[in-house]
Amino acid sequence: MLLKHYSQSNKREAGCDEAGRGCLAGPVFAAAVILPDDFSNALLDDSKKLSEKRRNILRKIIEKEALSWAVAAVSPEKIDEINILNASILAMHRAIEQLKIKPDLLLIDGNRFKRYKNIPHRTVIKGDGKYMSIAAASILAKTHRDEYMLRIHHEFPQYDWEHNKGYPTLKHKLSIQKFGLSPYHRKTFRSAIQTRLEF
Repeated sequence: MLLKHYSQSNKREAGCDEAGRGCLAGPVFAAAVILPDDFSNALLDDSKKLSEKRRNILRKIIEKEALSWAVAAVSPEKIDEINILNASILAMHRAIEQLKIKPDLLLIDGNRFKRYKNIPHRTVIKGDGKYMSIAAASILAKTHRDEYMLRIHHEFPQYDWEHNKGYPTLKHKLSIQKFGLSPYHRKTFRSAIQTRLEF
């Protein structure tokens, strides 16, 4: 199904999405994207439905053709301090703040958000599979986060972040049991801590 713009009234809409919310390690990333009114790409879809190769192809197209885009992150330490939901929203706020064009409307993937300044917003469950701007944001958030996890993989290769990107795979959990938590792990994520006790 070809994705669409949310607004048909020439409003500058910024799609927002996050990546890494369910991970045991690494920051949560978010992106905000304003696409041109005439933007169209048949390959564009929710990042989770795309191959890594296709995501990387679309990332280049989005970053080149978007009117404005930005990516931001919130650290594991901040996640531990304010919880993952608030950290995801903070990452979105940080991305929106970096946009060079002020949007008229924010489209947020999911059902939870905190108002950003005086910009109206709409939350859309599974919005990354419905609207182009949210799908574009999901791709940027995912690819930028994956790139970051590949970099820190070389610092702690024992956790296999090259392949699991910080998600709770069996190999990742077994590595936590064997090596303990790294400085990049989210200490308040119960499953990460309990992994060391339950295997």
